[in-house]
Amino acid sequence: MNRAISPSLICMDLCNLEQSIHELEAAGCEMLHVDILDGYFSPSMPIGLEQVKQLRAKTDLYFDAHVMAKDNTFFMEQLAEIGMGRMCFQIETETHVSRKLSWLKSKGIEAGVALAPGTPVQDLEYVLEQCDFVLLMMVNPGYASDKTEGVLESSKRKILDLRRMIQRQDLPTTITIDGRTYLDMIPQYASLGAETFVAGTSSLFLHNGCSIAENFHKLNDVVQTALKKRGNI
Repeated sequence: MNRAISPSLICMDLCNLEQSIHELEAAGCEMLHVDILDGYFSPSMPIGLEQVKQLRAKTDLYFDAHVMAKDNTFFMEQLAEIGMGRMCFQIETETHVSRKLSWLKSKGIEAGVALAPGTPVQDLEYVLEQCDFVLLMMVNPGYASDKTEGVLESSKRKILDLRRMIQRQDLPTTITIDGRTYLDMIPQYASLGAETFVAGTSSLFLHNGCSIAENFHKLNDVVQTALKKRGNI
């Protein structure tokens, strides 16, 4: 399965989600990023669980869930019932991180944690071995549409710091980048250690006169070239 690109559901045309998903499938997309926001931890709430449930019945895409909430348990349990391939939650709001990761694995779901820009990778030191992947946010949760939210140099360094931590522990954990995945930024993210890119309005759902399929193919070319050039690090 191609796990390099995970198109963001909430960045699509929310009035035509099913159509957009089928366009992605036809273009060769295999994974879909599903953000669930509670409106409290993250000041936005684009879609709800019922929409996700209905879309789950319309596609065989691998659902990649990202929970941004004060109460992770409720949303994680609901999403697990709907059927997710992998799932991560914000480490900032979880008291029992290790237990949540174990619970996800017990459900047959790939387990991960997400870090906001200001959260250090050192917080993962004793749970990294349980993580199938780590999602690093390049902008603060819920503020992707705020163009004043740029990518900090510290966020880029954090990718490399996490990669080195993974290597020190000799783990198969992968790194996902979420936010500001511009085409010209992807090669740098990849060179630092990123392997999966959440694609939204910065690289895929663009108002540039091209179809979703055309934008996906262009994005995929950039990602695959960047990963091939990066090689094994």
